[in-house]
Amino acid sequence: MNRHVPVLSQEAIDYLQLKPNQNVIDCTLGDAGHSEAMLQKIAPKGKLLGIDLDAEAVLRSKRFLYSFEDRAIIVRDNFANLKTIAEKNDFKQINGILMDLGWSTPQFEERGRGFSFSKDEPLDMRYSTTEQETVADIVNSYSENDLAGIFKNFGEEKLNKEIAEAIVDFRKIKKIEKTGELTEIVLQVYRIKLRTDKEIPWIGGLHPATKVFQALRMEVNHELENLKSALPQAVDLLASGGRLAVITFHSLEDRIVKHYFKSIAGKTAKLVFKKPISASDEEIKLNPRARSAKLRVIEKN
Repeated sequence: MNRHVPVLSQEAIDYLQLKPNQNVIDCTLGDAGHSEAMLQKIAPKGKLLGIDLDAEAVLRSKRFLYSFEDRAIIVRDNFANLKTIAEKNDFKQINGILMDLGWSTPQFEERGRGFSFSKDEPLDMRYSTTEQETVADIVNSYSENDLAGIFKNFGEEKLNKEIAEAIVDFRKIKKIEKTGELTEIVLQVYRIKLRTDKEIPWIGGLHPATKVFQALRMEVNHELENLKSALPQAVDLLASGGRLAVITFHSLEDRIVKHYFKSIAGKTAKLVFKKPISASDEEIKLNPRARSAKLRVIEKN
């Protein structure tokens, strides 16, 4: 089983300043890389509450954390429900909370849910199948303006209007159901823009469909809304002196965290550092996705 290697893991654990026997929450379990490191830090009696919306992630994390027995409490839920989850599990005196907003490459490439444009799969992209709307529903029903707005706001895609128009034109003929169809639509827009009929090169290290897929994933999973909801809950749950660490991979996510932290700094909490921590050159060489990662940490008064 391939295991996702989390970005900025050591920095996040260090800045949480965890001590033996403390209680911590991992809001985004994934493959439990952060959780395993935190459980080692809070040994011998500290407990971890791990949360993930994805059923497969919950199963995988249980395998990775099996040796920690009842010190690891694993819950399948949305971290937007953070306070309720903690209360249901009678989880109190919390000294550290981590949110890693990146997604696990090995996990999602193995899902068959259309997260990757490198495979021709059904256009789904839901983290949890309890959500009713899929990406296929979005691309086949949203208006041209709404699609362009999603691509611009969530993907920062410059050709957002052209891609939205091409999607609407395509779906008049045939419903868009597979990742291959959506990828080809995006590539065709770029071919017209670049006036070429050749294979489109990766742009700035990214495949041309990257931003569109990212934007649709964020839309279908309500990622920004969930983050906005979870941040104040996390701070409320922390004990005095407890720390919240957030790792973002997108400018919109980072902006939300930055503004929220700034709004409570000097009131209910204090910034551990003003500017975010970025991945080292060495880590970026090993994992190119780390280049966009930013870590911010706040400490409750």
